[in-house]
Amino acid sequence: MDSPVLHEFRRQASLFLKEKIRTARLALTDVTPPQLLAEEATNGDLSAPNMQTMRLISRAAFEVDDYWRIVDILHKRLSKFETRNWRSSYKALTLLEYLLTHGPQSIAEEFQSDEDGITQMASFQYVDEKGFNWGLSVRNMSERIIMLLEDRSFLKEERDRARKVTVGIKGFGSFCKRPTISERCNTEQRLGSALNDPISDDKTWDHHPFCDRDNNHSQASLLSTSG
Repeated sequence: MDSPVLHEFRRQASLFLKEKIRTARLALTDVTPPQLLAEEATNGDLSAPNMQTMRLISRAAFEVDDYWRIVDILHKRLSKFETRNWRSSYKALTLLEYLLTHGPQSIAEEFQSDEDGITQMASFQYVDEKGFNWGLSVRNMSERIIMLLEDRSFLKEERDRARKVTVGIKGFGSFCKRPTISERCNTEQRLGSALNDPISDDKTWDHHPFCDRDNNHSQASLLSTSG
């Protein structure tokens, strides 16, 4: 068994390598930061996509170019569901559920073609060594998404509910505020580093390009969040 020091060294080395790869992809290819976020939010590792990351992806999805990049990643993750690689598809379901309730209205129509694959995921069965029933989690999420895709009234209710929650949180200043160092999301820090634009102490959250704030979308934007 590795010592704690060796384990930490390997972890730091892995993070360093991933950071270099992100930087190279942003510099040498046409990949966009939201596209990288969507890829990382739906990868096969053990971590779940956090709420802040999904919120950033949802905001980016209102721009046409990033919209197609994000949905393309989700289509690929959902179409490649396998028992041994189930985490990636499950995380794609989690992100899709968030986009259906918070993102562009066109998301619901876009993923009608994935219904059969999502329905098949409901039969997945897996209980981990700690006794957690991941199969049940996948089934519950897939069934919820099918309801959102098929029932327009239910989708509208859930979008209205999500909007009210978002407005309520913004009323307390929780979204667009200047965060402390300890509050900053690791994904945000990685994204800032990859862009050679680290989130410094003098940069407020209001200036983030995907921060929730009242502004007018460009003509290139997709539909509004209204249900």
